[in-house]
Amino acid sequence: MFRGITNLNLDAKGRLAMPTRHREAFAQDDNQLILTIDTQEHCLLIYPLATWLEIEKQIDALPSFNKTANRIKRMLIGHATQVEFDSAGRIVIPPALRAHAKLEKPAVLVGQGKKLELWSQPLWSQMTEEFLDQSDEDDQLPTALETLSL
Repeated sequence: MFRGITNLNLDAKGRLAMPTRHREAFAQDDNQLILTIDTQEHCLLIYPLATWLEIEKQIDALPSFNKTANRIKRMLIGHATQVEFDSAGRIVIPPALRAHAKLEKPAVLVGQGKKLELWSQPLWSQMTEEFLDQSDEDDQLPTALETLSL
């Protein structure tokens, strides 16, 4: 289970040093993980390989004559890239994925339960600020959240 927010930096070669607490979760999959794009935000999604394989089966089962389903397949599976850690616990973020997420040096890793999100630090700050500014305007909660007490 991935939780928390970690500020980190990508090096000049686009490598990211994964925090130790997260590397342990990937060790169960022989340090194999999947990077792909988020289809709604400019960030990347990072999954343990086994988790991704389950999701990929569900995506692949979407109807092929549905345009939205095809776009999701193209984006998620088309950009899915299997990577593994080097001896220093780093992963290389491919240039196309870095471009999608507008990643440069400062980045933010955000735990999301079964996956991690990787954000450009400036985009993460902007998105967080916009979310807080609009929190009063967002009166419509999904039904599943109406009974949630924090």
